[in-house]
Amino acid sequence: MNIDWQGRGWDRGLRGIEFDGDDVYIAASDELLVFDPDFRKIASYRIPYLKHCHEITRYERRLYLTSTGHDSILGFDLDKHQFSWGLHIIKTLDGYDATPFHPGDTVGPASGNNLHLNNVYCSDRGMFISGLRTGGLLRYTGSKIKLFLPLPEGAHNARPYRDGVLFNDTDSDMVRFVSPEVQRVFRIPRYQPDVLTHTDFDDSRIARQAFGRGLCTLGNGVIAAGSSPSTVTLHDLESMQTTLSINLTTDIRNAIHGLEVWPYATA
Repeated sequence: MNIDWQGRGWDRGLRGIEFDGDDVYIAASDELLVFDPDFRKIASYRIPYLKHCHEITRYERRLYLTSTGHDSILGFDLDKHQFSWGLHIIKTLDGYDATPFHPGDTVGPASGNNLHLNNVYCSDRGMFISGLRTGGLLRYTGSKIKLFLPLPEGAHNARPYRDGVLFNDTDSDMVRFVSPEVQRVFRIPRYQPDVLTHTDFDDSRIARQAFGRGLCTLGNGVIAAGSSPSTVTLHDLESMQTTLSINLTTDIRNAIHGLEVWPYATA
């Protein structure tokens, strides 16, 4: 309840959601919260190296979190319920270096936001990492990190998908799927300015409308994409149709951040 809901980013709001059995994991800026499916709080976890988290993902028996304020990715062990792994990433003259560290150690990466890491996604092909200043989608294979492919400036939620890459082209107000054979583009919903509320802040303190953030797949070529103010939209890559768009609020201060498919039965 001590979260500051005013303004945008940094220490405010919640950042990403994942599931493990009946545990719902949600990240705040510097804290990993655990709830049951009815959102009763079970536990929470903090470490000094988690700061300005922007997104989380699950792969096998770990959660992975972007620690944007330390240019790092953190791993949380779902069986031991503790942070057990970290990866500090720096840009070099030749590309990138990635140095593993243990989050429990007294010495770790210093505070810094040189890459503005805002997304992590894992598969059997590796760990894929992106940020506003990474120059594109990076792939970490456990021994080295390299640029996997370039992305437009301002991209969010980039992930390999089929034979290409799926991402929010945030600066262009579009969702894109790009592969060697095809390009699919969907425009992010916009609203008339007079229906938006709480627009009396200067632009540096609010999330602008049509800011694309949050992305997940639903199967059969259907994707869910988030945007501001608090809108979730379904796009069908096969038919190239936008099939559904749900707006939760026109309060411009409230923005989608991470999306996942809810795995529990609903009444």
